[in-house]
Amino acid sequence: MDGSNDTLKNVASVGDLLAMERTKLANDRTILAFIRTSLAFFATAAALIEFFDQNVKLEIIAYSAIFFGVMILVIGIYSYYRSKRLI
Repeated sequence: MDGSNDTLKNVASVGDLLAMERTKLANDRTILAFIRTSLAFFATAAALIEFFDQNVKLEIIAYSAIFFGVMILVIGIYSYYRSKRLI
């Protein structure tokens, strides 16, 4: 009976290790999603500036998109490192 108890402890510890790895990978996927979203904002802003440079309203939207892209990136990086520290 004592040997089977050790086996259960080993299985639980392996399961805990796998759960930690899944958590780390989920954190990595989250930062990549933040980066992808901010790049989409930057690309939208670049397209608006390049193709509609005479329209003031669209330039304002483009510069707002740049601002939001930077903010999303900063929030994502902060969240990533905060979660990494907690993990």
